[in-house]
This record gives sequence, C-alpha cells and structure tokens, in this order.
Amino acid sequence: MKELSFDQLIINVHDWANDKGLIDPSFVKSQFVKVVEELGEAASAISKNKPDELIDGLGDTFVTLIILTMQCGLTPQEALNSAWNEIKDRKGKIVSGTFIKQ
Repeated sequence: MKELSFDQLIINVHDWANDKGLIDPSFVKSQFVKVVEELGEAASAISKNKPDELIDGLGDTFVTLIILTMQCGLTPQEALNSAWNEIKDRKGKIVSGTFIKQ
C-alpha cells in the first residue's frame, strides 16, 4: 500500500465526505459526537494494549476531525496552525506524563 502525503489524505477525506454529503454545516453536532466516539475507541485500544485497534481508532479520529473542521468552514491546516501558534512558545513541565503549562 502506497503512503500518501498528509495533504493528499486531507484532500481524499474531503472528497469522500463531500461525495457522502457530510460537509453540510448542519451536521456539526453529530460529527462532534462521532469524533468523541472514535477517540473513545482509541482510548479503549490504549487501555487494552491493542496496537492495531489504536491505529484504526486514531486514524478514524483524524478523519472525523478533518470532516468537522470542514463543516465549521475551516481547513484542517487553519485549525492546526492556530493551535501551533498558541502552543509553540509555551513553557511548562511534565508531571506524571502530562505537560502542565506555566
């Protein structure tokens, strides 16, 4: 299986979601529920130490988040860029495996 670039994967997800009629902004609430559902599956895979299920859960979470950003009139790049600019200079420390900002 050929590895695609992240940009190409976003285009593919957009095209797939558009073909299915999922880009409609009126679906934002149900799409957010789908994001949480997929994230829960990833959490379950971590707790059960099931790497294959984790890959699937994280991949599905990416797909649902990409669709959610598009439903909100954003691109995934805009959302990630905004988050990056917010955290890039953040100071803090790791406590029990969690980054705590100052």
